[in-house]
Amino acid sequence: MLLRLSYLALTGMVTCLRLLPLSSTDKDIEILVLRHQLAILQRQVDKPRLTTPDRAFLAALLQHIPRPALRRLQLIVSPDTVLRWHRNLLRRRDAHASRPKRPGRPPTIRSIQTLVLRLARENPRWGYRRIHGELATLAVKIAPSTVWEILKVHGIEPAPLRNQVTWTTFLRSQAHAILAADFFETRTLTGAWLYVLAVIEHATRVIHILGTTAHPTAAWTTQQARNLVMDLHDTDATVKYLIRDRDSRYTAQFDAVLADSEITIVKTGIRVPRMNAIIERWIRTCRAELLDRTLILNRSHLLHALREYEIFYNQHRTHRALHAAAPTCPLPAPITDPDALTHLDIRRHDRLGGVLHEYHHAA
Repeated sequence: MLLRLSYLALTGMVTCLRLLPLSSTDKDIEILVLRHQLAILQRQVDKPRLTTPDRAFLAALLQHIPRPALRRLQLIVSPDTVLRWHRNLLRRRDAHASRPKRPGRPPTIRSIQTLVLRLARENPRWGYRRIHGELATLAVKIAPSTVWEILKVHGIEPAPLRNQVTWTTFLRSQAHAILAADFFETRTLTGAWLYVLAVIEHATRVIHILGTTAHPTAAWTTQQARNLVMDLHDTDATVKYLIRDRDSRYTAQFDAVLADSEITIVKTGIRVPRMNAIIERWIRTCRAELLDRTLILNRSHLLHALREYEIFYNQHRTHRALHAAAPTCPLPAPITDPDALTHLDIRRHDRLGGVLHEYHHAA
């Protein structure tokens, strides 16, 4: 429409420029010729169809002609129709000038949206009405329908559908009180199988290698449970749950020792290793970084290698879950002195004959 209207305005200006050199007599004769042609066309065409640009162009041209003179013109439409077009044109222009720049309800502030999503994520039992009430106590004024709309846009289900606690939610909320245990095996140079029992803390990623044996009997497993309880008491660790699989090597005596220390046993599903993924991931790391690169002679050699790896893992190895810190050693303050960065003196310390490398600043 705008392109068509611009074209009509341009052609009108060109026509006006063409009429300037003509005399009044020539213009009157041309007007008579055009009127006669218009009368002929009106006898042949029943009702002409005008587009919106045509109406706007005619209304703009004829607005300066007096009404009596306008009625004497032989127009294809009535003068009242032209005047109505002109009134509509002015009405739309005024309405556009008074229209607000962004019609409708203003958008919700991004910080309020973030807060609504946080409350819904941290409180699965809360519906949009409960979230609205909590916002009111925080002096955040927002309509309940707006809270509902924010939850809907971000794909958050209503409270009854979010009420179920998933396994992932349980692990994250109780990580500080969870241990994970598992057996894994390795072979010596002579082909003998040795079994290792390890426990890891979910929150800190501290690993406890309880022991290794060729015959994991019930008595041996129970004794490792007692050793674990004593280690936890020495470190003042608050543990409420221990996740383990359904291996028959975990006997009733093993569970009873932990139950006496108020530690609840949580069994994983059958053939569902992801329910105990953290210890399974550690076992894979231990194999890749130690066992696959070491020739194990016997049980004593294996126990020595595992103890060295336990110290390396807890005190030096970085962890993504801990933001590149070691489980028992926080990250040091970053070096900000440019001179110190240009004169770094880094020394390497080897463990297990160079299987494991640790790097430290020179003293």
